[in-house]
This record gives sequence, structure tokens and C-alpha cells, in this order.
Amino acid sequence: MARVGREIIEAVVLATVVFMLLQVTVRNFRVEGYSMDPTLEHGQYLLVNRLVYLQVDMGRLAEIVPFWKAGEGMSRHVIHAPKRGEVIVFEFPDSNPNNPKKDFVKRVVGLPGETIRMNAGTVFVNEVELDEPYLAEKDGSHAAEITLGEVEYFVLGDNRAHSNDSRSWGAVPEANLRGKAWLVYWPAPEIQVLNILDKIPGL
Repeated sequence: MARVGREIIEAVVLATVVFMLLQVTVRNFRVEGYSMDPTLEHGQYLLVNRLVYLQVDMGRLAEIVPFWKAGEGMSRHVIHAPKRGEVIVFEFPDSNPNNPKKDFVKRVVGLPGETIRMNAGTVFVNEVELDEPYLAEKDGSHAAEITLGEVEYFVLGDNRAHSNDSRSWGAVPEANLRGKAWLVYWPAPEIQVLNILDKIPGL
């Protein structure tokens, strides 16, 4: 009887550890609206990799790990920082505390330190025209020139004519990032690992 009880406790502990790991590394997200057509469709459910953009404060780590040396205030991503072409989930960058917190999904177009502008639907990054093979069609929108800060990203929906994005409300701070869209898992016939470009052709 004691052996059975021990096995039950071990199973519960293991299940708890697995659950906690999943909570830390993966979350689900429901696509609302049509701003990411045709890449993502309204009503699809995604798995979002939360670990990929996680940052570690190397200075604090050095305080608890013997013989570890790091510069003061230095931080590093566990895997890597967001790359151009990746589809990300982030909290809407609104500083108004009265507005409800809402997560969006968009594509990274501009990286920290870059200058972005749009003319007649064409995106220019540091005055180089951006090739965007994932777009079904271009719209004729414009966006004023903006130079991103050290921890800011410029994001756009793939369905430009029906997307509320950085053209309207500016850059997304890195602190608002929730993770990288990784997998469409529902509806079942549409299961797919997202074909995220590490680097958009032309840049």
C-alpha cells in the first residue's frame, strides 16, 4: 500500500513539474480578426514559444552562481532576440492604465536602431526596399519615417489593408513581447508549423 501511495505522489509531482514547464515555455493564443491573412486566419489557435525571447539578467545570475562574471546590468536572450520576418505575440503598447490589456499577433518588420518608412505600400528599412514574399497583395498605405530605439520593434499585419499595427500606434517595446508564434494547432485540418522566415530576402 505504501508503494502505491509513493507512486501516486511521484506521478502527481511529475505532472506538476511538466505543467509548470509548459506554462513557462508555451502558451496558447486565439487569432482574432483578419489582419494576418493569409498567414493566419480568424479563429485559429496557436502555440506561442515564450522561452525564445526570454532574457536573463547576467549581473544577477553572477551574484548567485559562483565564479560567474558578467557586466553590470547586462542581459542576454535565452535563445535569440526577435528577427525580421518572425510572427510574434505581444501586449498592445498602450500606457493608459484604464485600457484593458490585449495581446496582438503581427510580423516583425523593423529591428532596434533601424529607420523604417512606408510609401504606397512599400516598406523601406534604412532606405532599402523590403521584399515581402508573404504578402498576398500590397495596399497603398504610407507611414512616416521612424527610427526605432534600442529595444523597439516595428510590426505590421500581413493583410495591410485591414491591420491595426505600428503604422497607427508606433513601435512595440521589447518588454511587451509575449513570444514567437510557432504552431497552428486548431482547427485540426489546418495544423501546421509556421514557416517563419529567419531573414526576409533583400535585407
